[in-house]
Amino acid sequence: MSREKYSFSTDTLGGMLLEMSARLPDADALVFPDQKRSFSQITEDAVNKARSLQALGVKPGDHVGILLPTCMDFPEVFFAVSLCGAIAVPVNTRNQYREIAYLVGNAELVCLFTTDIVEDHVHFAERVTKALPGLEKQKDTKALSLSDYPALKSLVYLGSSEAPGFLSEAEFDALAETSDEERVYQSAAEVDPDSPGLMLYTSGTTSNPKGCPINHRSMLDNSRALAERYELSGSDKFWSPLPLCHIAGILPMLAIFAEGGSYQTMSYFDTTIALKMLADNKITAAYPCFVTIISDLVNHPEFPNTDLSAIRVMNSNFAVQPKELAEKVAAVMPNAIQVGTFGMTETAGTVCTSRLSDPLETRLTRLGVPLKGWEVKIIDAESGKEAATGERGEIAVRGTSVCNCYYKDEEKTAESFKGGWFFTGDVGSLDEQGQIMFHGRLKDMLKVGGENVAAAEIEAHLQTHPAVKLAQVVGVPDARMGEVAAACLELHDDQSVSSDEIIEHCKGEIASFKIPRFVSVVAEWPMSTSKIQKFKLRDHVISEHNLS
Repeated sequence: MSREKYSFSTDTLGGMLLEMSARLPDADALVFPDQKRSFSQITEDAVNKARSLQALGVKPGDHVGILLPTCMDFPEVFFAVSLCGAIAVPVNTRNQYREIAYLVGNAELVCLFTTDIVEDHVHFAERVTKALPGLEKQKDTKALSLSDYPALKSLVYLGSSEAPGFLSEAEFDALAETSDEERVYQSAAEVDPDSPGLMLYTSGTTSNPKGCPINHRSMLDNSRALAERYELSGSDKFWSPLPLCHIAGILPMLAIFAEGGSYQTMSYFDTTIALKMLADNKITAAYPCFVTIISDLVNHPEFPNTDLSAIRVMNSNFAVQPKELAEKVAAVMPNAIQVGTFGMTETAGTVCTSRLSDPLETRLTRLGVPLKGWEVKIIDAESGKEAATGERGEIAVRGTSVCNCYYKDEEKTAESFKGGWFFTGDVGSLDEQGQIMFHGRLKDMLKVGGENVAAAEIEAHLQTHPAVKLAQVVGVPDARMGEVAAACLELHDDQSVSSDEIIEHCKGEIASFKIPRFVSVVAEWPMSTSKIQKFKLRDHVISEHNLS
């Protein structure tokens, strides 16, 4: 039977892909530095994977985990899950075995995909095996029976390798022949756009991560709103180096797919390869977002000599980046419109971003205005009332693309979702034009001798020191003050600096109680998918300085 027999909602993830495959079968959809796939190729592979999933017994509403680095397999599995009416659960590839074990149980995964690709010396099958005791003794890889994970029935190991307890890729692919293709189209046609299609887990800091179920329509509405704000079309080439297991990787991919353009990415971030890709492929829209990526690009010796003239819009977030980065980018990319963005996992990505028509100064110092479908307000922490223009408080958002709960966590849901608004835990302000500015996390506030101190404020000053490439500030225990600031610094190449120099740099510039008491130089940041994990920095400082 032909898929033309069925009607698919373009407000579902699978339906959107099927539409683009029918409209633009040969157009480049996904481009890596060394390979690419058209919409029809991705769709064909996704349909075959969906057939195999259905042969394994995956049903609408089931949760399927995707523990894959950014690779060609990722979107194929992602869309295959959607075509089945199941819910894709991307898993952070940085997760250790305990975190994987927690997620498999909490999300009640029925199937988990991983790969024999080695990323950052991580062998995923070994990590999953350690997470799931008894896996190696399982005899039926299509019907696992693990007492601690009763929902889990199969693990798929993509690649040419094999591992005990896993279905090999060859075995998984062979299952497609036992399942009718028409069944996939029937399932895809029956998916409700307002049902969950994706569940992402927020990065855990002081507790276990929280699952955020996101509806098909919510995800696609926000993706299309982003495309509209950035004036994307099918002729655009949208580049992002961010991992696809993160909302900041999924959002731009869906935004450009929905327009019929190509999503251009890389399996791992390499600055030299990234610059070559940006220039050779004539990328028109770029989404580097985070300071660690932008800093590496800007400080690469070939950056000033790279032709980036095709880039017309770039999500750079210069309002929250060191000032020197903006100056360097402006010198090389004078025609690119730099924009800022505010968003998070719970909101299906972006809530606010700059308009391309906003004045340069506004785009460099603010993070934009709400996308279509969003409302934002600032709540005063003490009164609980809406703060006045320019005043700081907790950012609360409301819109059709916000998730409405944390999965199986009533307590955290009640804390964050109140009266139809999602309380983000972020400190922000709105100016007279309704432009938002991010000032740090509520939980990223230090309490020094009774004084509230925003870590972001200290970080901004530390980054004015010529030797400092990036600064992160954490609170550490102090017998008299309760808590004091500690600075962790990444230095520019061939630079060195002493603790005394850093402290002297702060004296007279910021209040004395804000000056870091301890200074540590770091060679590598402890990262989640895209964020620096401050709780690990705090532990490092406490250990290094023998603090209790």
